[in-house]
Amino acid sequence: MKIKITGKELKVTEALNDYVEKKLDRIEKYFEDAEADVTLRTEKNEQIAEIYVIANGEKFRAVTEDKDLYASIDKDIDILEGQIRKSKTRKEKMIREGSIRNMEVETNEEKEITNEIIKTSYYEIKPMLPEDAVLKLQEQPTHNFLVFINVETGKVNAIHKLKDGKNYGLVEPEA
Repeated sequence: MKIKITGKELKVTEALNDYVEKKLDRIEKYFEDAEADVTLRTEKNEQIAEIYVIANGEKFRAVTEDKDLYASIDKDIDILEGQIRKSKTRKEKMIREGSIRNMEVETNEEKEITNEIIKTSYYEIKPMLPEDAVLKLQEQPTHNFLVFINVETGKVNAIHKLKDGKNYGLVEPEA
């Protein structure tokens, strides 16, 4: 872990430096490569420690003040550790839920309905000549077929568009 310690209106002693490095070992165990920017300062009677950690594209920050600088550093480490654990837990939960969602999608695909009637459409069947049925089907460009009663035979017929898009087919019962 790369550590940068800065003192504002305060000289960073070797003891402070060692203490901060020792405490940041608790944070280092969560990341392979991390950077820490530590700022120590005094304002009136308060000792303020600010620790800013950047790791894996994430940023964590803690600022505390106390009468004792060492206590302030301890509080910051506790806060950072909590933030990091919370972030890791959130990521793990998202990964876990994501995999569960993928499993549900896969099981839904297996339950695909086949060989069953899933939609019923109702058409009005009118008596007409096959030529009139072609004209009626041309008036409805979204329909591919038209069921009608053939006036010449008195039987139910169907006229449908062929794949060439120019011609039509007639479906007529034999008996």
